[in-house]
Amino acid sequence: MRETRIYVGLNDSETLQQEHETETYIRVLRNMCRSYRVAFSFSTQEGGYFHEDGRYTQETSLVLSLIDVPEETAHEIAKDLCAFFHQESVMVTVGEVEAYFVHEEL
Repeated sequence: MRETRIYVGLNDSETLQQEHETETYIRVLRNMCRSYRVAFSFSTQEGGYFHEDGRYTQETSLVLSLIDVPEETAHEIAKDLCAFFHQESVMVTVGEVEAYFVHEEL
């Protein structure tokens, strides 16, 4: 199976500050995945990075995980997140994963 992860920072690309509460971004993410009709999971994480000009930024990011979603759909979701969250870019990683489901009778 193919796993796509989309990493989207929450700091605005112009103000370099988070403009809304994290829960607001999470609601947008959930609604977007629902509208694309894809199964998903996500996590919230903290991180930091250096800009090309040497500035350092720390921010909250959302990491969206998609399993077996067509490449074109994942790309469209990434583009939408970039636009809706007012980002310069978002990072997408793709890899093969082995996955299986465990069922147990209660």
